[in-house]
Amino acid sequence: MLLKIAEEVLAGSRLALARAITAVENEYDDAVKIMQELYPHTGKAYVIGITGPPGAGKSTLTDKLVKEYRRQGKTVGIVAVDPTSPFSGGAILGDRIRMNELTLDEGVFIRSMGTRGSLGGLSRKTAEVVKILDASGKDIIFIETVGVGQSEVDIVKAADTTLVVLVPGLGDDIQAIKAGILEIGDIFAINKADREGVDRLNIELEMMLDLNAEAVDWRPPIKRTIASQNSGISELVAAIEEHRRYLEQSGQLVKRRTERTKNEIVAMLDEQIGRYIMNKVLTGDEFARLVASVQSRERDPYSVVSGILSAVLR
Repeated sequence: MLLKIAEEVLAGSRLALARAITAVENEYDDAVKIMQELYPHTGKAYVIGITGPPGAGKSTLTDKLVKEYRRQGKTVGIVAVDPTSPFSGGAILGDRIRMNELTLDEGVFIRSMGTRGSLGGLSRKTAEVVKILDASGKDIIFIETVGVGQSEVDIVKAADTTLVVLVPGLGDDIQAIKAGILEIGDIFAINKADREGVDRLNIELEMMLDLNAEAVDWRPPIKRTIASQNSGISELVAAIEEHRRYLEQSGQLVKRRTERTKNEIVAMLDEQIGRYIMNKVLTGDEFARLVASVQSRERDPYSVVSGILSAVLR
């Protein structure tokens, strides 16, 4: 039944797309088989990550960027990663509320996801949802992160181009340094650029980029936008497309995607091994005895872990 969903996703069914994402998020039995069927059809979409502090207007900016790409005839997928409700496990903010018009567009598919405890600002399943949207034929995929400040750097592992959105008057210079987002930004957008302090923020960003300069061919441009008024959006899209050309011509796009594939395989191995140990090792009486021996200082935790790994990996 679920394998038929994969066929329908490839045929462009929106219902099948939603069901496939649900299967992966909830780890249904056939979710892996669905991904195996879809994987050969991935790798065509261009992935744009949007991150920045809360209140920067990321959702409004995403909404306008999507509309600009739609005017160019591109189909778009949006993964809006929100904080997770401690009660339902679902996304709290629900970015779709802020993108109501887009939900009526057949060429756009939006999915809100909870972080589900992930500290990197992205859900653990985000990469798989991106692959499903990719296989369904979407040209451009946006990942909008939760915007929690300290832990946004994971977006660079999932996106081809990372757009960092800042806003004047929120102490963004300090936030940028704390979050480490200067290092991950391929493009910077100063949104709400009609506010006081925009020139100061622009200068501070330029200065920090100078301090952070490495011997690379791409210097992140700083674009000013007023998303609520649709101002600066076409220029921002042009900067994204310029960065895409740079990545393709320099060979960096292949390097980034190869690194992403490596990270995904390592993460999957880590998860599978961790799950095996949880299910097979940590539930038995023997493990309880090991814990007691460490607690009583008869044994040390380092040799216990080494022994468990030796037994598991032999």
